Amino acid sequence: MTDTAKQADMTKQEGIQREVEQVVTRARAAQATIEDYTQEQVDELCTAVAWAVARPERAEALAKLAVDEGGFGNYADKVTKINKRVLGVLADMRTLRTVGVVEEDPERGLVKIAKPVGVVAALIPTTGPDATPPVKALLALKGRNAIVVAPHPRTTETTAAVVEYMREACTQVGAPADLVQMLPAPSIAKTQELMRQADLIVATGGAAMVKAAYSSGTPAYGVGVGNAVHVVDETADVDDAASAIAVAKTFDYATSCLADNAIVAETSVYDALLDRLTAAGGYLCSQEEKDALRRRMWPDGGHIPSPDVIAKPAPRIAELAGFTIPADRTFLIVEEDGAGPEHPFSGEKLSVVLAAYRYTGDIARAVDLVNAITGYQGLGHTCGIHTSRDEHVEALAQGTKTARVLVNQNLNEGAGSPRNGLPFTLSLSCGTWGGNVTTENVNARHFVNLTWVSRPIAPHPVTEEDLFAAHWERHGR
Repeated sequence: MTDTAKQADMTKQEGIQREVEQVVTRARAAQATIEDYTQEQVDELCTAVAWAVARPERAEALAKLAVDEGGFGNYADKVTKINKRVLGVLADMRTLRTVGVVEEDPERGLVKIAKPVGVVAALIPTTGPDATPPVKALLALKGRNAIVVAPHPRTTETTAAVVEYMREACTQVGAPADLVQMLPAPSIAKTQELMRQADLIVATGGAAMVKAAYSSGTPAYGVGVGNAVHVVDETADVDDAASAIAVAKTFDYATSCLADNAIVAETSVYDALLDRLTAAGGYLCSQEEKDALRRRMWPDGGHIPSPDVIAKPAPRIAELAGFTIPADRTFLIVEEDGAGPEHPFSGEKLSVVLAAYRYTGDIARAVDLVNAITGYQGLGHTCGIHTSRDEHVEALAQGTKTARVLVNQNLNEGAGSPRNGLPFTLSLSCGTWGGNVTTENVNARHFVNLTWVSRPIAPHPVTEEDLFAAHWERHGR
């Protein structure tokens, strides 16, 4: 690189740094004005922001814009996603204290006081430009933080619209609009600079994005690769299982990382399950159609599907692969028996394509299959089981490296549901298995710092006898 080119590159970088610094400075000033908010003021702010996005006419407008601009998913399901996720998060937070003393343990002499983290940088995926920003904003605002959203360049208009709704809501209740901002004219360089300047990052998206967040030097919550696997054992209600699988697989054309990517069914119920799935809208591909689908979905032999099949209707995917299916078919089923790079259908497909596996006999065989599939892609994320045997649930939970095990549920309920106690979120962490710092559903509790106050208590001395008696008895002193 010539000296002139180096100088131009430095000048450009300095310009990016200043531009991002201006945004972050406004965010810090806005955050300072709500640092002393009461819990009631915080909750009023969050309620206003949630309603500004979830009100029907706005949710519909955002859903339409997201599909038209990004080309992923469908209008009706996006409206449902916005409504359920935003309202679910707000409902989760109603009784959560994030101001002042949030926990007391007199027996241990401890008091915990919640304080803001500061400015949150939120990385938004192109598949979720509508619902992801308000969910992250609500979690941040609940902790009296400001948030700067870094949109995906492909869906900037949608994210800008939802950010504007939230800014209006802030001013409606007397809070600064700059509590919620969007990085202007987004680029990779600007997003990297935002991550460097922020106090906390919450990254939802591809593996490269999450890795960049963790490499920024700023504390970050990330997510792992999806690839949810659903076990159906010999005691399952097959009708309920098929319904749950079909609903999760087809919702918003499988933009969710929780959408079933593979089913693992016991041999005695395998054929019945495929019949029920077909009745629910599935299309079972022949070997020739499976081969054609593989060539079209992974034309370069890689492990990430071609973008033009991601979150598209099943007939369109089949058409791209060179075969025709009935117009009423909503998802494709391919039978599979292996996992790993030589079996790309075992990975995350980001589309309405479902891999079907069978196992025979002991639940341990199903556990092995789940581990093989997620060991290729999706380690640490989510699995589920339809069963009437608690020991099978325990075997799956104990034997797999997954953060969430959903029992007799639609796997999309792993992001929170009225039918379970999981926190509502759109950031599903996968622990160290998936390269993340936690296995939790990222929620409002992750957006505060806690000061621990410790007071003296009556001493409870522990003796060597208490600690080592059993050891001494077996091995001597």
